[in-house]
Amino acid sequence: MRKVRDYDAELKALNDKARSLKAKRVEQLGQLVAATGADALDTETLAGVLLDAVGAKDTGAKEAWRAKGAAFFQRRGRKGGGAAAIDGSGAQAEPGGDAAGGSGGTANG
Repeated sequence: MRKVRDYDAELKALNDKARSLKAKRVEQLGQLVAATGADALDTETLAGVLLDAVGAKDTGAKEAWRAKGAAFFQRRGRKGGGAAAIDGSGAQAEPGGDAAGGSGGTANG
């Protein structure tokens, strides 16, 4: 005879996993904001910039932003794994650890 599946327990486990993944993503986004120095902007300005980026139709501008972001992560990777804390590839990321140190004094270009 087949073993009866506990659908409630499976659903709860899936919901817990989804909640955990969402929390991890929110934390990584916060680390990204801090690492880029965008945490110095007020909330309204940061939201406005992000909304403009999301609504941008210019593919050339989006490609330029993507290239600048890729260069940022490559630079951070050479400095000792700072990008690992942001892109999720590092298991031992500390919020506010290397991210705060890397945000000061770097040019955005």
